[in-house]
Parts: sequence; structure tokens; C-alpha cells
Amino acid sequence: MSKIIRVTEKIVRLAGVHSLGVIGDPGCEGLGTYNMKVYAGALEACGRDDITLVVGDLVPAGSKHYYRTIVELTEALAQNDVYALRGNHDTGAYTDYFGEKSYALLAEDFAVIVLDNAKRCFEQESLDLLREVLAMEEVRQAIVAFHIPVPNHFIQNSVSQEEFERLKEAYAPFREKVKYLLCGHVHSRFVDEVDGIPLICTGGGGALIEDVSEEIRACDVEHHVVHFYKEGGALRYEICNIAETCYPRERTDGVLHQKLEETVQGELLAHFKYLMFADRAKRRGMEHVANLFRALAASEYYHARNFFAVLDQPLPFVESAQAFVPGERFEYEYLYKMMADYAKGHGYPLAYQAYTGAAFAEKEHAKLLAQAADLEHFEEKTVYVCPICGHVMTGDEPPERCPVCGGPSRQFEAYAAGA
Repeated sequence: MSKIIRVTEKIVRLAGVHSLGVIGDPGCEGLGTYNMKVYAGALEACGRDDITLVVGDLVPAGSKHYYRTIVELTEALAQNDVYALRGNHDTGAYTDYFGEKSYALLAEDFAVIVLDNAKRCFEQESLDLLREVLAMEEVRQAIVAFHIPVPNHFIQNSVSQEEFERLKEAYAPFREKVKYLLCGHVHSRFVDEVDGIPLICTGGGGALIEDVSEEIRACDVEHHVVHFYKEGGALRYEICNIAETCYPRERTDGVLHQKLEETVQGELLAHFKYLMFADRAKRRGMEHVANLFRALAASEYYHARNFFAVLDQPLPFVESAQAFVPGERFEYEYLYKMMADYAKGHGYPLAYQAYTGAAFAEKEHAKLLAQAADLEHFEEKTVYVCPICGHVMTGDEPPERCPVCGGPSRQFEAYAAGA
């Protein structure tokens, strides 16, 4: 049975539905595996609810290819019925896959009135539907959902005040029934109050989280879903973060797990080989060839990232930097020292040089990672990397030469924050 519900009626009654899970903006930045893992986790999190609503931007653009991709993923992953709301990216063939652009879901304890404002305006037909549903005796608590926010205290990226006035005029006779205004569009989350009604903005279902304001920064917001439910006679909501370890399905298959690890290694090896060849081409003055191989290397890295995303079980972001320190320490204190001694004892001077130089750099890595664990107070603005041996340096000015291999500072690669 299909999980995606193609809405064919303006008013849909849903027997036995008492809760709603909400996902915002899963696909507007692309449908690659790295982003879709978050969407998979969001669908998993919303499985605790009776139905799920995606509040827009399921796809990056409205072609049938993208719609088929998101539909196939949703059908394979969803644990309950999924309804959609049209976002500004959901153009083209939207109605072929999801049906009506404005409609109402009448659940047991509340109504969800879905209004299309993907073009930054509310159609009169949609506002008439809003009035009709709110006027119903059976509707006592309602969520009014749309994609682009109405004017609020956090962002300017909203519909006009004039459009908000049209919306307010439509619900004004029944304003006490409107318990929440719900939207997406912004790749973050915030809760505000407009016209005395809570406005919940959620865009954390797949798109990369972005800064909203000085008060709401990307580093402070995780991917998330919103749950609506009835408690003590009132309609309540809860915002729940999606765990970084979400969606474990592929990791539990032993054969697939091994093959994914092998695939990641193969992609990263290709990435490295292409970068090596790009360096050789650049040194011979063949910049066009070097450019091609740098692009191919980047492509292989993103392939590796997508495969690794299926396996990855990272710690929460605020804990992640410190988690890398033990690995760096093990390398420079034990592994590389042991291998350097072996290489030296067996007469392999190049391998000895590579291990001793890397150990020196790994020690610096560990020091910097330990500092970066205090995310708020890490202040190194520029990091220099020697392209000859890979040593890492910080400071306002780099040394004239690399302290490990003697490479000149004019060759150092500078990584500047915000650049």
C-alpha cells in the first residue's frame, strides 16, 4: 500500500489519527545520500506519529526525475501515511505526485489546514477553504500550515505584510480555533508569536542548517522534526532533534556493511590518486589538465562521503572535535613511532622520513583539536599547511620555512576562516 497520499479532495477525514509528525525542507538542496540520510532519520522519527506532513521543498526542482526519486525513497522508508505541502522548489509536476496544493485534514483531535503559498501569496480559493473548515462545528483546534513564513521577529524572508493581512482576515472570525501557524522554508527552526498565535518554523529535515540571526545560529540547531499531539484536552507540540546515528538499516547487513567500507576506501584512493596526478600536471604547466583532475578528485570525495554517510555514527556535533584527539595521539605516540623504527632498522629511509614527519604533524593536529573542542572559544583564524610534508601551522604569520621539511612559506596553503 502506498505511503505517500495523493490528495484528491479538499477536505479529508482521517479516522484514528491522533498525532502528526512534521518534516521541513528535506530536498531543496539536492537528493544526494548525504542529505537523504537526514530525511530517512526524520521519517523514522515521525514513525511514532499516526501521519506525517512534509512542509515543503521535497525536491530541488519540479522535474519528474526528482519527484520519482523522493517518492521512491519515501515509499521505502516511511512508517506511516505521508502528506505533502508545496514549497517554492516544488514546481512542475507536483500535483501529479501529491495532488491538491491546498486541502484540510480532519483528524480525531485537530485539523490541519494546508495552504499553498509557494509563490509568496495565498490564493483566494485557499483562503475560502480556510474559512470553510474553521467554521465547522467539529473543528475545535487547528494547525494552519504553509511553506513560506509570515512576517515575524527573526527573518525578513517571508510573505508580505499585505498577504499576512489577507490570511488574518480569513481566520479572524474563528481565531480562537487556530492554535498554531506552521511553516518551513528556513533551514533552521524557531518559535515566534504572530497575531497572538505561536508560529513554528521548521526546516531541519534534510537541507543543511543555516544561520538565521545572531540569536539562532547554525551551530546551535540540529536537524529535527516536530510532533503534534493532544494532551489534557489541548493540542501540544514537541520539537525533537534527529540523532546523528539515525537510520541504521544498512549498517545492520553484514555483507553490505563490508562492501560499503570497501567502496569508501576505493573512492578515497581514487580521490588521492587524482589529486596526485593534478599536482604532477600543475608542476608541468598543464593547468587545464590539473584542473580536470582536481574536479575528478572532488567528485570521488563526494562519492565517498555519500557511501560513508550510510555507515557513519558520529557523536553530537558539540562533542565531535574532542573525539578525534585519541586517534591522533595514538598515531604519533605509538603507531608512527613503531613504523618509523621498523623502517629505520630495515634500511628504508624514505618510509622513515614519511613516518617521522607525519608523527610531528599529528602531534600538532592533536593539540589543535583539543583547543577546538571548546567550540565557542577556538580563535585560530588561519591555518597553514605545508604541501611538501603536510605539517600544520598556525599564527598571524607563518614561519619562513616549514619546521619539518624546510618547505618555503610561499608554497604554504592558507585556510582562513570565512574565506
